[in-house]
Amino acid sequence: MPMGHTATQQAGSGGLKATEHRLANGLRVVLSEDHLTPVAAVCLWYDVGSRHEVKGRTGLAHLFEHLMFQGSAQVTGNGHFELVQGAGGSLNGTTSFERTNYFETMPAHQVELALWLEADRMGSLLTALDEESLENQRDVVKNERRQRYDNVPYGTAFEKLVSMAYPEGHPYHHTPIGSMADLDAASLEDAREFFRTYYAPNNAVLSIVGDIDPEQTLAWIEKYFGSIPSHDGKRPPRDGTLPEVIGGQLREVVEEEVPARALMAAYRLPHDGTRDADAADLALTVLGGGESSRLHNRLVRRDRTAVAAGFGLLRLSGAPSLGWLDVKTSGGVEVPAIETAVDEELARFAQEGPTPQEMERAQAQIEREWLDRLATVGGRADELCRYAVLFGDPQLALTAVERVLDITAEEVRAVAAARLRPDNRAVLVYEPVQGAEDAADTAEAAETDAAEGEAAQ
Repeated sequence: MPMGHTATQQAGSGGLKATEHRLANGLRVVLSEDHLTPVAAVCLWYDVGSRHEVKGRTGLAHLFEHLMFQGSAQVTGNGHFELVQGAGGSLNGTTSFERTNYFETMPAHQVELALWLEADRMGSLLTALDEESLENQRDVVKNERRQRYDNVPYGTAFEKLVSMAYPEGHPYHHTPIGSMADLDAASLEDAREFFRTYYAPNNAVLSIVGDIDPEQTLAWIEKYFGSIPSHDGKRPPRDGTLPEVIGGQLREVVEEEVPARALMAAYRLPHDGTRDADAADLALTVLGGGESSRLHNRLVRRDRTAVAAGFGLLRLSGAPSLGWLDVKTSGGVEVPAIETAVDEELARFAQEGPTPQEMERAQAQIEREWLDRLATVGGRADELCRYAVLFGDPQLALTAVERVLDITAEEVRAVAAARLRPDNRAVLVYEPVQGAEDAADTAEAAETDAAEGEAAQ
């Protein structure tokens, strides 16, 4: 083994194993062999997300995700995409509150290409970063914001709820997409400083999962990444600590061109990586995870006051997680009727907890989702990086299912009673403007006429 590598003892779950190694420059490497199919995933997580940004410069982490595909010293323009896809692979990158990741899934014999590409942009992106590429990707991100947030029904709901649940000045107060004004304000020097600060090997975890030869793979990693210098100038994110309960209901009514009234809410829940977070995940699964959930059965099937009702968990490690409630009303149903029913179901659950059948179903649902994710080389590579970056131990990814199955019904009830309360939520009420209601009625009438016409034929 080259100097600078250390390895941890193998650990596994369900036959899955992973080994960890470290280069002299601080890059952490996690390998997991899987010879079932001749493919491999390369995943690189940088410990930087929107929580590292400061007021006036929001959106830089996401903007930089785009800039990483604009060329480096030896790969110009769109070359990263062209080389990976030309070799039969797929690739992408994403940005969240807590990390930025880049990933390729390749035919097994093309792993070296993916490693060379990732190393080239980690070590030499500043060579190619100029005003032209910055302006190009600034426009791309602004257009993404328009298409996914500003110009779609309910598109800014998540952004609004996040800003309510996390107060002004909190590192999670803004979402990764950033604001238009801040995107316009970002300079080339801002981008260069961002790269120098966060895109260093000692601020990253690289995982390779699939049909690999570990010894050869480590040799390639040393060859391409080993000479990239570390950087010690990283600023830690600001403290995300908040009270467990908001302490009073926060509320906003939004009048927009949306197809139906909606009730959305965000509840502060336990930090990711804790037993309470797993219990909260199970609680939300029983309450709103699919068509067998309590809220779906009550609002959609029984009362027929909603066309959709769901509850999901946004896991966060550096701040309270968020429980996300989303209910779209049916016909002319008013939101207060929906809200009363939701509160009744939450209060009943907080008192009684899940039934044995609900507990078994929720655990089986989460177990299946986890196993499905770990069964793919890309999903497993991503989870190994996640647990290494956020919790310091990639092996935790392989035992996550066991921890969920160990949660008791009383723990699920207790976390619901403590957190799923009216005084611990930010609420958005969507009311359609008249034009939207008329358009929705016209569309519904047209669909009915079309259906009747088909039936007559």
